Amino acid sequence: MKPEVTEKLFVESLFQRSIDEGRINSKDIKLVDRLTGDASTRRYYRVDTENDSYVVCLDHAIKNPDLKKNEFIEVQKVFEANNISVPKIYDKRLEKGYILEEDLGDVTFLKRLASASHKDEQFKLYKQVIDELIKIHQIDPKDHLDQTFSKLSFDYSKLMYEVNFCLEWFAEKLIGIDKTDMRIINLRKEYEVVCEKIAKQHKVVTHRDFHSRNIMVKNQKLIIIDFQDARMGLPQYDLVSLLEDCYYELDRENVYKLKKYYWENFLEAKNIQKDFDEFESLYTLMTLQRTLKAIGSFAYIYNTRNDERYLKYIGFAVEKIKRFAIKDKSFEKLLSNLLSLYYEY
Repeated sequence: MKPEVTEKLFVESLFQRSIDEGRINSKDIKLVDRLTGDASTRRYYRVDTENDSYVVCLDHAIKNPDLKKNEFIEVQKVFEANNISVPKIYDKRLEKGYILEEDLGDVTFLKRLASASHKDEQFKLYKQVIDELIKIHQIDPKDHLDQTFSKLSFDYSKLMYEVNFCLEWFAEKLIGIDKTDMRIINLRKEYEVVCEKIAKQHKVVTHRDFHSRNIMVKNQKLIIIDFQDARMGLPQYDLVSLLEDCYYELDRENVYKLKKYYWENFLEAKNIQKDFDEFESLYTLMTLQRTLKAIGSFAYIYNTRNDERYLKYIGFAVEKIKRFAIKDKSFEKLLSNLLSLYYEY
């Protein structure tokens, strides 16, 4: 029997047990269908029943669920308790890697943006997302000291790990540049300065991968997904992920308005950063680091999965870094080394 058939039968048996135990009010499974994966290693199935549909996530099995947590479930509880829109969880069997979730449909925020024909509509949609982001950033980590996200952070080591991740998978493995090439060495040195500055700043709870494909739209409601890697970080980490999204070019006037909205309704209100000039400076630093990390991710996906869909975003990301870095002479070496590598590619 083919592995995909075996896995479907596995999903069906676990789902039937959820029905039998009254976890959901459904009966008569009609269809179990594998959903197209994105960059995640988790596998998803939609299960249609006589009266509803659900999504089954197959994650890594946990041998001792009482001793080891599933971070998706743990963060979901915290987010839900803080009135953040997240998918409902109906059942779980962590020793099997089985999580039964609400079916959010197939409309991502990115797909919804495709029908936003005017920048005013674009702004209104993004403003709703910013409101959800502020809720995440307002979570007090002191209330959740037992949670993994309060113990992990985007410190200097983690930020540089992401830089080195890009240099390995993009510069070395995708382009084929030797790691001893001075452009790679010098680019790393320039990013060390960037990461040192970022790491010294006040941190909040961050989603960690907050972009247009990790927000779903169901019945006009925005629902946040893929939050299991949450950790402490600079507020601008998530904000840059959203507003400087490599999947979607947001109107620049709207970018500014949304940054001001976020600033006034969170950072300024909480007195977290000195003034808007400091906010903008940190936003630029975070864009340089976060976008480089995205380039590494796109290269990694292509190199390890031969998935060409993400290659087209690399050029977009490099041009984004250029747009920010070219305004400040202090980033001259950073930009020249990056562009030299990219244009060789």
